[in-house]
Amino acid sequence: MTAALLLILGAILYRITTVYSTDLANFAPLMALAFCGAVYLKPRGWWAMPFLALMLSDLWINQVYAARFGYTYGLGEMAVRASVFAAALGIGALVARRKSWLNLFAGCLGGSMLFYSVTNTSSWVVDPFYAKSVAGWWQALTVGHPGFPPTLYFFRNTLVSDLLFTGVFVAVMEWRARRIGAPSLLASTPPLTRAA
Repeated sequence: MTAALLLILGAILYRITTVYSTDLANFAPLMALAFCGAVYLKPRGWWAMPFLALMLSDLWINQVYAARFGYTYGLGEMAVRASVFAAALGIGALVARRKSWLNLFAGCLGGSMLFYSVTNTSSWVVDPFYAKSVAGWWQALTVGHPGFPPTLYFFRNTLVSDLLFTGVFVAVMEWRARRIGAPSLLASTPPLTRAA
């Protein structure tokens, strides 16, 4: 549990310190923490830790965005993001039932795609810049606002960071299990057996 808590603390610090770099926009460990928290953390009440990390770091990021760009997250945007993280917990809970490298990869990929599609669709719905048409929705999903990097750039960062940080989380948890002499946490679910 200590290793997981250190990862969560590290994620908060990483997110707070990288907010000043536009190259690292959306390159954050929080989706991976929500997903992996549901896969690995017990008791299940520890699932709330990624939400706490998100809320605490969002408070700081809001202040930075207000000072640098004159922009802050609204309550609606924060609620949408929180709902996506809740969905990542659900995906992680499904993966926890049958842990494998393939299921971890599929769950991580699904969480990244969900975050990208839901948050950009939400922007399309509320942002008056986007035409309320299929073309406007497509613009929100691909190029976004002129003068900003395309939204596909942010998706790339989200996907790469989710895969990277999920890999780090799993590697640390597997290393910790081996260090204390426990079996692999990925082998905690018995394999499927064929009927005789």
